Amino acid sequence: MSTIFLLMLSNVFMTFAWYGHLKYGHDWPLWKAILISWGIALFEYCLAVPANRLGFVQFSGFQLKIIQEVITISVFIVFAVFFLKEKLAWNYLVAFAFLGVAAFFAFAFKAPGSVV
Repeated sequence: MSTIFLLMLSNVFMTFAWYGHLKYGHDWPLWKAILISWGIALFEYCLAVPANRLGFVQFSGFQLKIIQEVITISVFIVFAVFFLKEKLAWNYLVAFAFLGVAAFFAFAFKAPGSVV
């Protein structure tokens, strides 16, 4: 559970690092947007690295990545609707549903043993 929580927090930071400047940073020079984004992303890495280390005990690398992608899109949907004030269209929901199907297949069947 701590892996999921840490990945959720790290994705909040990364979403703001990558996309936050789209709302308020239009007048910033590119170098400023990059430096601010790097500063925010540092916190993301401080959460994502331990999340993956802790999670690798319980999940495979493939499963960790799929969990991370589902969390990323979930966080981004909330961010886009509430922060960027974008409309959530049906095709985005269908795309999200397909990611849910991918997550199902990643966890529903026993994977072959680890190579490590």
